[in-house]
Amino acid sequence: MKKVLWPRLFSLADQIIVPSSRTRDLMRSLGFVEDRITLTPYCVDNDWWAAQSARVDRAAVRFAWGVAPHSTVVLFCGKLQPWKRPGDLLEAFAAAGISSTVLVFAGAGPLRQTLYQRALDLGIADRVRFLGFVNQSALPAVYKAADLMVLPSEYEPFAVVVNEASCCGCPVAASDLVGATTDLIAPVNPDFVFPCGDVPALTEILQRALSDPTELARRGQDSLRRMQSWSARENIIGVLDAVERALSRTRAKRAVP
Repeated sequence: MKKVLWPRLFSLADQIIVPSSRTRDLMRSLGFVEDRITLTPYCVDNDWWAAQSARVDRAAVRFAWGVAPHSTVVLFCGKLQPWKRPGDLLEAFAAAGISSTVLVFAGAGPLRQTLYQRALDLGIADRVRFLGFVNQSALPAVYKAADLMVLPSEYEPFAVVVNEASCCGCPVAASDLVGATTDLIAPVNPDFVFPCGDVPALTEILQRALSDPTELARRGQDSLRRMQSWSARENIIGVLDAVERALSRTRAKRAVP
């Protein structure tokens, strides 16, 4: 239905604005030419996230979680729903078998009890934390206290949590079905993208990442630098460019006798 209706709808537009590379690819697949498509980054307030993160007492947050100073923290941030596949991360974390690591689930949802029981069965419950729902105002502290965030989702059109974590200097590993991987993860940490549902592949990423905290911290800085060119500034520039292109086409149409 979309392939029938969307081309007709979008054909009425002089210029199409899209929020990500994957959406741009979708428009191309529907037959729209490149110069009629403008990418305006799907962004957050980068400055706010970075500023809030800078104020966080990382050691104090980790202490409140019961995490030792030398431990490495893996974070899942999102609703504990089936399509987010938090169980994949739990299984991979257990299989990775890296000592001095803690897995933190920030978010509420119907899978919480199932995840907790599975953690007990796997013998890792003492290294798993469930924070429950976390208000957005508290998320900078969560991202800052983590060393790596993982998003195993099977459905994420974009996932602004990737933007948020990156602005706080936390690197992200995500499944290939997360929209933000193309624009925000693959350009700086391509080896942190794994096939959705491939627990062994995620396990390998965790083993590699968690075995070298110094390298992991460097990757976090790479993620932060990536956000410098995926911000409100680029969004505004993109919108202005789209408007100018649309006006140019309108003027050209009017000039035709």
